[in-house]
Amino acid sequence: MKRLIAPLVTLGGLLLFWQAVIVLAAPPAFILPSPRAVAEALIEQRGLLLKHGGITALEILLGLGLGTLLGVGAAVLLSVSAGIRRFVLPLVIASQAVPVFAIAPLLVLWLGFGMASKIAMACLIIFFPVTIALADGLGRLDPGLLDMARLMTGGRARRGRRWRLLIHLLGPAALPALGSGLRIAAAVAPIGAVVGEWVGAAGGLGWLMLHANARAKIDLMFAALIVLAALALLLYRLVDLAMRRLTPWAAGSAAPFEEPRP
Repeated sequence: MKRLIAPLVTLGGLLLFWQAVIVLAAPPAFILPSPRAVAEALIEQRGLLLKHGGITALEILLGLGLGTLLGVGAAVLLSVSAGIRRFVLPLVIASQAVPVFAIAPLLVLWLGFGMASKIAMACLIIFFPVTIALADGLGRLDPGLLDMARLMTGGRARRGRRWRLLIHLLGPAALPALGSGLRIAAAVAPIGAVVGEWVGAAGGLGWLMLHANARAKIDLMFAALIVLAALALLLYRLVDLAMRRLTPWAAGSAAPFEEPRP
């Protein structure tokens, strides 16, 4: 119950600020609708919002899964040798150098207006933080532990030894870093799916926002934004809980400068 107090206070503060802007500035409804109008749109259009929210949620989850698999594979390649890293790392960086709005039309052209192009877009955005975070974690193992593990497996085949080190030592040690990358990925994953829906789609929250904006239904557009934000928060929370359970030894203080309670 105590964990819900802070988010509720934050939400209440945002709503009060929003209502204060409405009362003091009195903007037209087609520029900034009131919280009441958006709440009414959430209730009246809940079926429509759930339908398109489900489409976007599925795109985000599939993109997160595929992006995580590709990111883990790329991170392992980067950690195998310095030679491979010199060839692969520029490709990883280049994948993020191209603006998402520039590549989204190409993905829609190549993969169509269906779900595949949105999954690919989300995957592209998720890929980088997962790859860099895990590669950094794999490269920051305590040298003493690594030397001890190499010594204990010194009589075995070199290729087999590398895989044992990765599975039994490097992988578990890098899980906290992977968790950091996944948390970032969970927060930015909706961007890829929504941008893809803006460029071309037959459904989804991004598609719904475009159509609501074109018809001057700004209250519905704000309602879709709220649903999208709720999806992002829920996904982040689920990833955070999963990584805390997988890495209980890595649980640290979220506020390191805060004085401990007596």
